[in-house]
Amino acid sequence: MARRARRHVRARLVAPLGLYIHVPFCSAICAYCNFSRGLLDGPLKLRYVEAVTAEIRGAPDRFGWRPGEARADTIFFGGGTPSLLERHEVAAILAACRTAFDVAPGAEITLEANPESAAIPFLEGIRAAGVNRLSVGVQSFRQAELRRLGRIHDVAQARRALAGAREAGFDNVSLDLMMWLPEQTVAQWLESVDEAVGLGPEHLSLYMLELYPNAPLREAMARAHWSLAPDDDAAEMYETAMARLDTAGYRQYEISNVARPGRESRHNMKYWTDGEWIGFGPGAHSTLAGVRWKNVSAPDDYVARVAAGLTLETDRRTLTEEERWQEAVIMGLRLQAGMSVGAIAAQYGVDLDARFGAELQPFREAGLVEREGDRVRLTRRGMLVANEVLRVFI
Repeated sequence: MARRARRHVRARLVAPLGLYIHVPFCSAICAYCNFSRGLLDGPLKLRYVEAVTAEIRGAPDRFGWRPGEARADTIFFGGGTPSLLERHEVAAILAACRTAFDVAPGAEITLEANPESAAIPFLEGIRAAGVNRLSVGVQSFRQAELRRLGRIHDVAQARRALAGAREAGFDNVSLDLMMWLPEQTVAQWLESVDEAVGLGPEHLSLYMLELYPNAPLREAMARAHWSLAPDDDAAEMYETAMARLDTAGYRQYEISNVARPGRESRHNMKYWTDGEWIGFGPGAHSTLAGVRWKNVSAPDDYVARVAAGLTLETDRRTLTEEERWQEAVIMGLRLQAGMSVGAIAAQYGVDLDARFGAELQPFREAGLVEREGDRVRLTRRGMLVANEVLRVFI
């Protein structure tokens, strides 16, 4: 029998929280996607909005806080495709956040949008509701690549989405691009990078394609005899793109992310700097006071459980001290600034130099890791082999 929703032990809040809202609906399923999502179902979406607002409003009682006691300074609508929500639905979810939490003045409020669902009236509506950062999933500015990825927007829609965001008043826009796509050459990849730079977003996320075992793209590649570029070309794609972005005035601050100064993703920085966040919606993950959990993934199950007052949590566990310092090190090394050896020692009592200095030395000699004062960081070339370096700490 399903358990009633558990009440968490009251967590002592040290820093403002991030709030993550998972929107699990898409107009189409991209050929490479491995996220928790499903095709848009209008009636289920209405019930989802009611459920997620109820989950948010119930958070203070669940965690032992007074309504408005816990401060949050970032809110992130991710998916799925959050731009499939209606303007008033976004506003209702944000109103629930402001009722349940002390949402800081100037909080960063991000919504992910796909170009085909980013019409100006929608953008104006969510901007009026308080969304102040837009993250647009462009992926490529080449039509053939969009088709291979199963994206349903075209290049013209991508350009219009950026223009529409400006017209709607957004002055903080991020674009997602994907590299190392099937049949993609270095020159073709750089075409997308150059077009993105020309559109002038404040932030860019550059991801290398990951082919998951169950992704339809893997089967499509086999049928069409598409191939990926050699590893050396992938390295050239990454390093050349980053160099061009340097020249254009962007600053790399994380392995896959660059921004104009001061426009880094404040919400995502919580993931990379040992922060805390609460996720709402089906499949959403949370980390609070050393405890990690996720919500049930299926939207219909999620909606039914909220309505019945049943627990949403699955995979709940308390992180060990070893897991916590390992994660702080591994996530910190994703950042261009690296991680502080002294901070790890002070917070977790771990002497990284004594335990791992010898194992890291070959990477330092190869120019993949560098030490500056108290901080250890990956070089740009080291970021290309980050997983190999990070295995030292596991």
